[in-house]
Amino acid sequence: NHGKEALDKFGQMKFDIILMDVQMPVMDGLKATQKIREYEQGTDTRTPIIAVTANAFPEDKEKCLSAGMDDYISKPFQPQDLIDKIKKWVE
Repeated sequence: NHGKEALDKFGQMKFDIILMDVQMPVMDGLKATQKIREYEQGTDTRTPIIAVTANAFPEDKEKCLSAGMDDYISKPFQPQDLIDKIKKWVE
């Protein structure tokens, strides 16, 4: 529903991968990703985060990667493209 909820859920359980919407109310996906990366500091874990966004410009991708996301996909996308990205990070 929003980035704060994503952050709260991350603190409650382990995830193999996170599909992070970039544009959300309360806390956007960029800020939520930065907070997740702060939580992970000092641990031996890094949860892959794939940005999912309608923003398709190269600078949008760079913002996502700079925020700590591992990959990026812009909407609309083909389901197989998302599956391929997920496989890349969880296999």
